[in-house]
Amino acid sequence: MMWWNGWDGGWMWFGGILMLIFWIAVILLVVWAVRRMSGQGMGMSHGSDALSIAKERYAKGEISHEEFEKIKKNLS
Repeated sequence: MMWWNGWDGGWMWFGGILMLIFWIAVILLVVWAVRRMSGQGMGMSHGSDALSIAKERYAKGEISHEEFEKIKKNLS
């Protein structure tokens, strides 16, 4: 009967670790994709509503004061 020198069991641990790393990477990729599609990963603030978007646009100079006041009046 021939005996192995102990290396066969070592490779099983290596394969298990690689499988664990693979599944962690898959889960992280799915979480990243879901967050990206939902808008959370694109620089939008959490729970942004129309008024906070208008405030952000006014702060960036994308809309004038009159336009901001009109939007604020229409939303209230």
